[in-house]
Amino acid sequence: MPIPLDLQHATEAFDRFLADARDTAGLGTRNQAYTMVDGVLRVFRRRLSVEEAIRFARVLPPVLRAIFVADWDTAEPRRPFADRAAMTAEVQDLRRHHNFAPQTAIADVAAALRRAMDADKLDRVLATLPAGAAEYWAA
Repeated sequence: MPIPLDLQHATEAFDRFLADARDTAGLGTRNQAYTMVDGVLRVFRRRLSVEEAIRFARVLPPVLRAIFVADWDTAEPRRPFADRAAMTAEVQDLRRHHNFAPQTAIADVAAALRRAMDADKLDRVLATLPAGAAEYWAA
């Protein structure tokens, strides 16, 4: 079987996504965008069961899938979805001294993610996740 195309072009697709997330958020560097994206993914992951998180990860592009599951403490207590301001503060708390995520970070990453993948596929999986999941990824 040949290597799936999404895997063959994973790095290029991730570079395009990261540039889009950086520009959407008005950030200056790819490193700043990476920290923002990592934070947005971690905050979302904390609100899912392991089974739900795996279901969500399956629809992500390959590099984002890897970031989503990296450094995952599956024993960490599950958190409830909160208001956008509280979850944004949680995003901004990741690597606090190197984090430039704006107040719009979650929506900015959501918009870039929707442009980088099949948004209908994303919406279908979000519909199977807890209340608050679809709202989290609203652009």
